[in-house]
Amino acid sequence: MAKILCVDDELNFASTTCAILAAAGHQAIPATSAREAIEKLQHNTYDVVLTGWRLGDVTGRAIVQAVKDHSTAPVVVLSCHVAEAFQEAEPLADLYLEKPVDLAELVAIVNELLETVSSQ
Repeated sequence: MAKILCVDDELNFASTTCAILAAAGHQAIPATSAREAIEKLQHNTYDVVLTGWRLGDVTGRAIVQAVKDHSTAPVVVLSCHVAEAFQEAEPLADLYLEKPVDLAELVAIVNELLETVSSQ
C-alpha cells in the first residue's frame, strides 16, 4: 500500500481520485490548495504526489518544488494546462497527463511508478 497525496483545487476531482486510488489498495490523502499540500509535504512522506497545475493563485510548480525539496517521490501533474506546465523552468514533474484523465489508467500509471521507484 502506497501513500499518495492528491492535490487539486477541484474538490470533486480530488475526492474521486482518492476514492479510486483507495479502491486500488492505496492510502490516498486529498489536499485542495497549494498551501494545504505544502504543509502536508513538510510534515509527512508520500510515495507519489499527484497535482493539478493551476491551484488558485499558485501553480503546481510550488508543489513540484516542495516535493523535490523534501523527498524523492515521483510527481505527476494532472491538468488541462499541461503545455503551460511543461514549459516551466526546473524542477520538472516526472510525468504530465492531460485532463480529463482516465482514472483506471491513472491507477495503472501510479502502480508502474511505484514499481519503478521500489526497484531502484
